[in-house]
Amino acid sequence: MAHHENAPFEIHVHGQVALRPDVTHAQLQEALKPLWKYAGARSLVDGAQSHYEEEPGLLMDAQEHLLQMCWTVPGDDDFRQALDEMCMNLNEISLQGAAIEVTFYDSEFDEEEAPNGQESRDDFLVLFVGPSPAAIMQVQRDLLVQDVINLMERHFDASELDGVVKEIDRLFNQRFDALVNSLEIGKPPRGLGGGHGSHGGGRKPRHLH
Repeated sequence: MAHHENAPFEIHVHGQVALRPDVTHAQLQEALKPLWKYAGARSLVDGAQSHYEEEPGLLMDAQEHLLQMCWTVPGDDDFRQALDEMCMNLNEISLQGAAIEVTFYDSEFDEEEAPNGQESRDDFLVLFVGPSPAAIMQVQRDLLVQDVINLMERHFDASELDGVVKEIDRLFNQRFDALVNSLEIGKPPRGLGGGHGSHGGGRKPRHLH
């Protein structure tokens, strides 16, 4: 695919994924192929550089077994398909659950010149990857708890929020049990995101208070 000269969006991918210790550069290159191929590159080395020089791009820390992403590409809505494929690939090589933030910046929108009432098409999404649905639920749960506590601490002391955290855990336990009892055990329920994976031996997400 060629570079997107007049792309309607600048798309920024940001996140950190812990990889299994046995993952090779070749496996990571294959997992990230939807991204570098979309950018018009022929390999990960060629496509790892961000559209913006000051961003580190797509980096593998071989010692820490970490994939670090801070990478921008010009693109269109069809990039979402590349993201879906990347998530399914990363599920296969990830060590634990991780969240990946993706921001679509409307590169054609000019606030000063836009007609009244016209809004930019900016969009923001969080994708979840992990070796199993349990690992994905764990990171979803942790992120939700963090967001809810940050919001509620404006009104309540942190020590008063135990009941709220317990209720979030109850909801995730309910969802996990539904997953384990489902006939389609390999397919996460709607809203789980990040493609499918094996269910990790039926371990429930751990709860961190």
